[in-house]
Amino acid sequence: MKNSLGHELGALLRLAGPLISAQLAHALMIFTDTLMMAMLGPQQLAGGALGATCYFIFSIFCTGVIAAVGSLVAIRHGAGDPNGVTRLLQSGLWLALLLGIVSALCLNGLGPLLPHLGQDPGAANQAMAFLRPLSLALPGYLCFMALRGFTSAIGHPGPVMAISILGTVANFVINYALIKGWFGLPSLGLSGIGMTTAVVSSAMALALALYILISPTYQRYQLRRGMGRPQRAEMRALLRLGLPIGGTYAAEQGLFTFATLCMGALGSVQLAAHQIAMQTVALAFIVPQGLSYAVTFRVGLHYGADRLHLSRLAGHLGMALGAALMLLFALLFWLLPEWIIGLFLDRHDPAFADIVTLAVSLLAIAAWFELFDGLQSIAMGAIRGLNDGRTTLVIGLTGYWCVGAPLAWLFAFPLGWGAHGVWWGLAAGLAVTATGLVLGFQWKTARLQRPSALASGACLP
Repeated sequence: MKNSLGHELGALLRLAGPLISAQLAHALMIFTDTLMMAMLGPQQLAGGALGATCYFIFSIFCTGVIAAVGSLVAIRHGAGDPNGVTRLLQSGLWLALLLGIVSALCLNGLGPLLPHLGQDPGAANQAMAFLRPLSLALPGYLCFMALRGFTSAIGHPGPVMAISILGTVANFVINYALIKGWFGLPSLGLSGIGMTTAVVSSAMALALALYILISPTYQRYQLRRGMGRPQRAEMRALLRLGLPIGGTYAAEQGLFTFATLCMGALGSVQLAAHQIAMQTVALAFIVPQGLSYAVTFRVGLHYGADRLHLSRLAGHLGMALGAALMLLFALLFWLLPEWIIGLFLDRHDPAFADIVTLAVSLLAIAAWFELFDGLQSIAMGAIRGLNDGRTTLVIGLTGYWCVGAPLAWLFAFPLGWGAHGVWWGLAAGLAVTATGLVLGFQWKTARLQRPSALASGACLP
C-alpha cells in the first residue's frame, strides 16, 4: 500500500504540474486580451468585456463537452486498447470542429439581439467588432483541447504546457505590435485583438497536431487512418459523457454570473469589490482546475484497467492534495488580504477606501469559498474519470441552483447581509456541492467494486 501510495502521488504530480502550467498560460492569455482592451480606451474595454462574456458562455459549455475526450481516452488507454483511443480522438476532433463552427455562427448572429437585451448600442457594436473575429478561435481552441486531452490522458502533458506558454507569449507580442503599430502593422483595435486570439488558438492546435503526428511517441495510434469520418459509437460515447459535463460547467458559471448581478443590484462599490475579490479567487482556482484534469486521467487509467482500488486511491489523493493547496491559499487570504488587494488597485488612495475595505472582508469569506470550490472541482474530475457525467450534473445543479443561488439572494436582500450575504450563499452552495461530489465518488467506487458490476463490464465505455 505504501508503494502504491508513493507511486500514485508521484504520477499524479508529474501529470498535474504541466496541466496547471497550461491552465495558467490560458488565464494569462485572457488577461493579455483584457490588458490590450484597456490600452485602447474605456469604451473599447466595456465593449470588449461584453463580447468576451458572450464568447465565454459558449466556450465554457463546449470545453466541458470536449473534456470527455480525455476522460474516455484515459479509460481506453488503461484497458490497453490503442485502436479505441484512436477512434475516440478522431471523433473528438470532428465533434470539436462541429461545436466550434456552430458556436461561431451563433456568436456572429448576436449583433441584433444585444440591444434588445438591454445593452447600450455603442457597447454592442464594439462587442461585435471584437466578437466576430474572436468567434473563429473556437474551432481551433476546441481541437486543441481535444488533442490536449488525448496526449495528457496517455501520460504526455509536456507538449501541451510548452505550446500553451508559447501561444501566450505570441498572443501578447502580436497584440502589442498591432496596438503600437510596430513593423508598419495597422492598428485594428478590438478586431485586431479578436483576430490575434483566433490566429494564435488555431496555430496552437495545428502545432500540437503536427507534433503528435511526427513524434514517435504516438506512432502506435495510427492517427491518420480512418480520419475521414467520425465513428458513431465513439461520438455517442463522447456526447453521453460530454453533454452533462458541459451542462455542469455552464451551471457553475451561471451561479457566478448570478452573484455578479446581485452585486450590481447592491451598488457600484459592492460590484467593484466583488470583481477584485473574484479575480483573486479565479487565479487561485487555476491550481485545482489543472489538478482536476490530472485526477480524471489517473482515475480513468486505472478504471479502464479494472484496477478500481487504484482509481479510488487516485481520487482520494487528488482531493487531499487539492484541499491542502487550497488551505495554503486560504492562509494567504486571511493573513495578507490588503497586500493581495493592492495588486489590483492603490489601496492607499482615499477614492478606493470603501472598495478596499469590502474586498478585504470578502477575501476572508473566500478562504472558505476556495477550499470548497477546489474540492468540488477535483471530486468532479474524479467522477468523470469513472465515465460518469450525470452524477456531477445532478449534484452540481442541486448545490449551485437549489442551495447557492437562493441563499445568496436570501442573505443579501431579505436578511440584509449585502455583499457578504452573496458570498456566504456562494460558499454554502459550493460546500454542499463539494460534499455531495465527494460522497458521490465514494458511492460510485464502492458500487463498481461489487462483483456484479465488474462481471457486467460496467467499467468500460
